[in-house]
Amino acid sequence: MEKGYLSLILHAHLPFVRHPEYEDFLEEKWLYEAITETYIPLLKVFDKLVEDGVDFRITMTMSPTLLSMLLDPLLIKRYVRHLEKLIGLSFREIKHNHHNPPFLAIAQMYNRNFEEILELFTGRYRSNLPQAFKRLQDLGKLEIITCAATHCFLPLQEIYRPAIRAQIKTAADHYEKIFGRRPRGIWLPECGFQPGDDRILMEEGIKFFITDSHGVLHASPLPKYGIFAPIYCESGVAAFGRDIESSRAVWSAEEGYPGHPDYREFYRGIEEIKYCRITGEVPLENKEPYVREWAVSRAAEHAGNFMFNREKQIEHLNGFLGIKPIVISPYDAELFGHWWYEGPEWINFLIRKIYYDQKTIKLLTPFEYLEMNPENQVSTPSLSSWGFKGYAEVWLEGSNAWIYRHLHKAAERMIELAKNYSGNTRALNQAARELMLLQSSDWAFIMKTGTCVPYAVKRTKDHLERFTRLYEQIKAGTVDEHFLSDIESKDNIFPDIDYRVYAS
Repeated sequence: MEKGYLSLILHAHLPFVRHPEYEDFLEEKWLYEAITETYIPLLKVFDKLVEDGVDFRITMTMSPTLLSMLLDPLLIKRYVRHLEKLIGLSFREIKHNHHNPPFLAIAQMYNRNFEEILELFTGRYRSNLPQAFKRLQDLGKLEIITCAATHCFLPLQEIYRPAIRAQIKTAADHYEKIFGRRPRGIWLPECGFQPGDDRILMEEGIKFFITDSHGVLHASPLPKYGIFAPIYCESGVAAFGRDIESSRAVWSAEEGYPGHPDYREFYRGIEEIKYCRITGEVPLENKEPYVREWAVSRAAEHAGNFMFNREKQIEHLNGFLGIKPIVISPYDAELFGHWWYEGPEWINFLIRKIYYDQKTIKLLTPFEYLEMNPENQVSTPSLSSWGFKGYAEVWLEGSNAWIYRHLHKAAERMIELAKNYSGNTRALNQAARELMLLQSSDWAFIMKTGTCVPYAVKRTKDHLERFTRLYEQIKAGTVDEHFLSDIESKDNIFPDIDYRVYAS
């Protein structure tokens, strides 16, 4: 009989990037790389576990923006073209490295991988990855949870609560259309929680959310079991707190597994073909060739180490707390495969070792834990996020503070439109789309981190300008149909959106 539970939670999210006005667009590669290196490799692992009769549980966010891109015919077509280019590149690399055996073996590995990914995507998965993940959910192995509609950092939108409700309701409706039922859980963007937002979750039928550890540890009243059992908000929605110890072992490049010298180096290569292993603290030009066998062996070793540490952690907690604790281990899904190339293999080894090699831990989803333990302490989590320093600094500081007066004014204007105007439904719905895309936390995050800043600034200004033009035209009763059609074709997210969600 198990002594406690481990809940692995993978947060799969990308901002909505779709540019039909260009034949090729650099930032669309964020999606293509994630499909090739993360989403399909994870599906391969999960499908093989099912085929082998290995019971497992994984919780996975699929954000509405990501789902929308994965189902978009234009992006699907462009992804296939991207894969075909990678296959061609790998053939050229094989030819180029004909007299360099270590690099030749690596180029051949990528060639096999790209060809298999193309066959899986167009064949087994029929170019529809959400349905492939849905199958795993229907089998009871995967719990897919939602996110705010465009990954809006909700605590900084608190001044206009109808805008928060619009983000949550639109996401839940979108989820239901794709997966056939309401979502039972939600990943609040950046784990950003503001007391009171749980009531909106409750209204949409959501049963639980994930917060950072200090959000639960600073709850009022203090939680008896810390982060190792959920707490119920007064609304009845449960909050699960992140376990720092297990999280750091995986996501930290300095302290965790991904920084080991045997793993693939992310920063040296051509496109998705990377030739070197991390090697150690040496310049990029001095990195040594990647040896796949070493890396896979190391992933198995690290999976065993992680399981051993969780066994000891849960044994200690069981004896100390007198309950079967749940350890919540959330990560960005794109860590596994894209940033940490061997990450999917690590997950595969970990699940198999838990299933075959021990009896202390059982994999569980948060919802299953609530079903097994319906009575939990009532307490209010504190304002928190999983960003640097734990609150809102990442999304509100010198590089990005300028955006918020515009976001707040646009939200105020959208509420005004929803309450007072009803004539041009197309224009009103498109105004809601532009506001939601403007509210994406990704733009502020990019401004803070300093990567692709011009693109993030341009996206912010573009959506603000489009929203403002629509607002003025709707109020004047003279909507420019050519302009409306143009931005409808570009920003085509949420075809079933209802602008009246802002009126409540």
